[in-house]
Amino acid sequence: MSRIGKQPIPVPKGVDIQIEGNTVRIKGPKGELTHQLPDAIKLERENGTLYVKRVSDERFARSQHGLQRTLLANMVKGVSDGFEKTLEIVGVGYRAQMEGQTLVLQVGYSHPVRIEPFAGITLAVEQDPQTRATLIQVRGIDKQLVGQQAANIRAVRPPDSYKGKGLRYRGEVVRLKPGKQQAGKGKK
Repeated sequence: MSRIGKQPIPVPKGVDIQIEGNTVRIKGPKGELTHQLPDAIKLERENGTLYVKRVSDERFARSQHGLQRTLLANMVKGVSDGFEKTLEIVGVGYRAQMEGQTLVLQVGYSHPVRIEPFAGITLAVEQDPQTRATLIQVRGIDKQLVGQQAANIRAVRPPDSYKGKGLRYRGEVVRLKPGKQQAGKGKK
């Protein structure tokens, strides 16, 4: 039995769940998400808690049990609290600004890079008061879309492995390689 799949999903106040066959519609204060469950998984609701059960013990049902429970738990958290990823810009002259809904990055290319957010995703540019670094906030209710949007932004200029310049996730540790001078020391 899947340890993750056995865990119940608590449903907070203000979140409404509709189950129609294999389609699950979760509505909350931040928005609404829909998910299609595979035939091998069924959903039971009792006393404000969701339980994910599998129909049989076949390999496919076992493999989907924990996955579907996690996807549904993420949907419940997304419509009630939402998800957020933060990226920081490291580098002299690297800038970000918002033009309407579009994020405009100036990160060492000859032209500014414009990024349109996915539907349901909001982007914001802020200044960290302690480190004075420019931060890019990616917010939304769908965890997968928030992560994909943040990954697309980071892919514009990933952190350089020699100087550490570029776009990185907040708290990401970038291991720097030694340069030519440092790498050659100690050899004779």
